[in-house]
Amino acid sequence: QVQLVESGGGSVQSGGSLTLSCAVSRRITSFNSMGWYRQAPGKERELVARMRSTRDKQYADFVQGRFTISNDNAKNTVDLRMSGLSPEDTGVYYCNVKGWGTTEYWGQGTQVNVSS
Repeated sequence: QVQLVESGGGSVQSGGSLTLSCAVSRRITSFNSMGWYRQAPGKERELVARMRSTRDKQYADFVQGRFTISNDNAKNTVDLRMSGLSPEDTGVYYCNVKGWGTTEYWGQGTQVNVSS
């Protein structure tokens, strides 16, 4: 069983920054893709950013250049650096890794609160 543990969430004011980190219990190079999702209260979970390699990254439209996803193969971590945060970015952020078939794993989530 693969375990994903997120950290780095917290409370910031509008315009602030946070960096989320996801520690994966298996070599991240064994996965097809890694990503971050979020779920706001009363809303469905949505993609924030996903990557297959350093040259293959996908961001949701609402990111608008404010977030950067990256990975560290030596540490088996996936980070999400967020800046220019707004109250609309409030929610629980989840780390996700997908295997080469239908297998995927989720972390338990980390809360991000942005106040105006």
